[in-house]
Amino acid sequence: MDYSAYLDIATDVGYALAMHGAETFRVEESVTRILLAYGIESEVFAIPNCLHVCIHPSPGQTMVRMKRIGDHGNDLDSVELFSGLSRRICAEKPDPAEAARWLEETRRKQRIYHLPVYLIAHFLAGFGFAFLFGGTFMDGLCSGLCGVTVGLVNKLMQNLGANLFFRTLAASFPMALLAYGLQALGLAQNPDAVTIGALMLLVPGLLITNAMRDIIYGDTNSGINRLVQVLLIAAAIVLGTAAAWNCAAALWGAPTGIGLVEYALWEQWLPCAIGCIGFSILFNIHGPGVLLCVLGGVLSWSVHILVYRYTGNDFYGYFFSTLFAAGYAEAMARIRKYPAISYLVVSLFPMIPGAGVYYTMQHAVAGDMAQFASTGMHTAAIAGILAVGILLTSTTVRLLSVWRHKRKSLRP
Repeated sequence: MDYSAYLDIATDVGYALAMHGAETFRVEESVTRILLAYGIESEVFAIPNCLHVCIHPSPGQTMVRMKRIGDHGNDLDSVELFSGLSRRICAEKPDPAEAARWLEETRRKQRIYHLPVYLIAHFLAGFGFAFLFGGTFMDGLCSGLCGVTVGLVNKLMQNLGANLFFRTLAASFPMALLAYGLQALGLAQNPDAVTIGALMLLVPGLLITNAMRDIIYGDTNSGINRLVQVLLIAAAIVLGTAAAWNCAAALWGAPTGIGLVEYALWEQWLPCAIGCIGFSILFNIHGPGVLLCVLGGVLSWSVHILVYRYTGNDFYGYFFSTLFAAGYAEAMARIRKYPAISYLVVSLFPMIPGAGVYYTMQHAVAGDMAQFASTGMHTAAIAGILAVGILLTSTTVRLLSVWRHKRKSLRP
């Protein structure tokens, strides 16, 4: 048996999954199962920036592959493709040359949206989410324009090789300054809604979701690593928007709005769907998966609003909507045989506390430390509730899967 070739194939599949945004447990399980399909026991260790695979072909012999994982993508379509490749290799057990050919074919099947579509997605996401946070139609248009600004700056920073922290800082400042400038010109009526709608584009939704799922599956090191990245990105957002607020206050006076609008639930469905379409494109989701992700986002947001209006407690709204989003993602993953992360990240995105991050910054800039602490703790509590909701649903589904597997193995 050519152990080296099999080790290369398994490592390359795991590396491709990690580079496109797969969870740590998915990377480790995919590599382990591919090797085990050929009867090869392995030890696999993955963290967000490194993949280490070790096998022992014979007593006293060790073979190791290690790959450095660079800047992660948000390419969930590719995660689905390489997850499918992993399952196919496990089922058919091709020889190394054939498996390598399948790997190359999978790489050629990868699809990406071109720059115009990418910028349209930024506009749609900003436009839709500005409504959810109480903006008017004009606020939505202004937020979409700010979203396009985020897309252009992000693309430029990526081409220059800037790190994620600096990219976020560089994008958040002109985005927020433009929002406040549009308000000064009389075009935007609620600069807060405009800024928050576009700011959602900078919130690391996939990182947050993967961090939670990594911790759930026992990959504590990876989960903490991702959470640190989330905190750094949140700090970059706060710094960029705070700097823009101070500049706007010096140039035009402190931004003020006419007051946020409260919409009926049915009036929020369309803007929520538009925003989720934008994020589905940004996460490189294609085909019918886009509609299913959008449906999950709209239904999850509806659960949040209904529970909040019935109980008067937003924590209950976030908790039950997260349970629904996670359950929906697990159901779709099993029906369509695709990774749950594709459905979970978009379904959960409307509940990501981007508004909390913004208002925490606003209180800090205003020097209101009591409100700063209160809003910051409320935002952190929402993040914790999202984690608990995902934890309960994913753990329950995993336990049920293990129980079913054991029942099947005990049958005569």
